[in-house]
Amino acid sequence: MQSDRPDEVLTDQHARHPAGRGRGSRASNDLPLDRFNAFTDGVFAIAITLLVLELSVPAVGGRLLPALAEQWHEFLGYLISFVFIGGIWVSHAGMTKLMRQADSLAYGIDLLLLLFVGVLPFSTNLMVTHLSGPDVETAVVIYGVNVLLASLLLSLLMFYIASERSLVVDGVADETLDAKVRQRWIVIGLNVAAIAVALVLPSPRSVCTWS
Repeated sequence: MQSDRPDEVLTDQHARHPAGRGRGSRASNDLPLDRFNAFTDGVFAIAITLLVLELSVPAVGGRLLPALAEQWHEFLGYLISFVFIGGIWVSHAGMTKLMRQADSLAYGIDLLLLLFVGVLPFSTNLMVTHLSGPDVETAVVIYGVNVLLASLLLSLLMFYIASERSLVVDGVADETLDAKVRQRWIVIGLNVAAIAVALVLPSPRSVCTWS
């Protein structure tokens, strides 16, 4: 029966896979969004946990409050990185809310983003350790570059999703995606400006915490 009515079969296939969305040609490249989000959330959680583990406990024998006060740079570094990681996680969650699925390229960009998020505990510890040393400028710039690269990868992921409408849920207006892209450009500019300031005035306040 199907061989006698090939036009009906083609019409049915076209209805289930509209050509306008390119779903048929991309079906084999689709990957689950739940695993995309679950793995990303796990890395963010581990990175924040490692930040806490970098905080040292004062030794027994001295006054506790003065000892904690002497470790102000450790708490400041923790706060800066917590705000950044938390902010970039919120931005990532807001972005994936617009997605219906992911593909291999989105997965790849996300993995690169997590590469730089995962190294933030190290660059944070490097910065706070050298705040009072001769290499403070280098340490702050290394941290700033780490933050910038993470922000750039999040922006690249947003740019890609905005350009690949087959990954976006139905009903999302072009204006919404354009606003997200403009927001990422502003964030990139702020991060670059913060690194420039760090080169001239190396201090904890000169490190960018925008996400």
